[in-house]
Amino acid sequence: MVLYFYPKDDTSGCTMESCAFRDLFPRFASSDAVILGISPDDVASHQKFKSKYNLPFTLLVDENHALAEQLGLWVEKQMYGQKYMGVARTTFIIGPDGEVQHIFARVNPAGHAEEVMAFLSEGIEAALATRAAFDAAVKAASAVAAKPAAKKPSKKPVTKPVKKPAKKPAKKQAKPKKKVVKKVVKKSVKKTKRVAPKKRTKKAKAKK
Repeated sequence: MVLYFYPKDDTSGCTMESCAFRDLFPRFASSDAVILGISPDDVASHQKFKSKYNLPFTLLVDENHALAEQLGLWVEKQMYGQKYMGVARTTFIIGPDGEVQHIFARVNPAGHAEEVMAFLSEGIEAALATRAAFDAAVKAASAVAAKPAAKKPSKKPVTKPVKKPAKKPAKKQAKPKKKVVKKVVKKSVKKTKRVAPKKRTKKAKAKK
């Protein structure tokens, strides 16, 4: 029996884990393993969760998280700086005799179904190797995604050489014609006016 405790229906991690068990369900069935999921959610929540993701196995209700408390799985958690109580994600592998064969604590939902399948097939060493290989693959993929893509050399637009206008031959400047300066000799003509002698009047004669 594979009994996996998960915190809550239809949350990201719990959905990932449950869907992984669903995808590998034929292989679990061929190994005569029974899968059971369990959380504090009620029956209506479980039915909706099963229907939404076509889960082919049974989901159990841990009412008031009683079983989780008995097993020490009801613990204090913290998210975004806020503390709250919840189920520690844990998987129990229980043998045909009812004895617990292995406990997967602090489960990483990504790749968990594969490591459980490896344990049932080949034991704990195979499960550890499967987990290591899965984590390495995730790390490598993250590194590739984080690496900036190499910039392709930008193709510079081909610019046609600008043809410079041909220089026109400079016009020969005509030599300035020598101005012939005619020397004009100004003749100053003194015009003399003859002033006629004034006629003496009678008065003037009398004075004499």
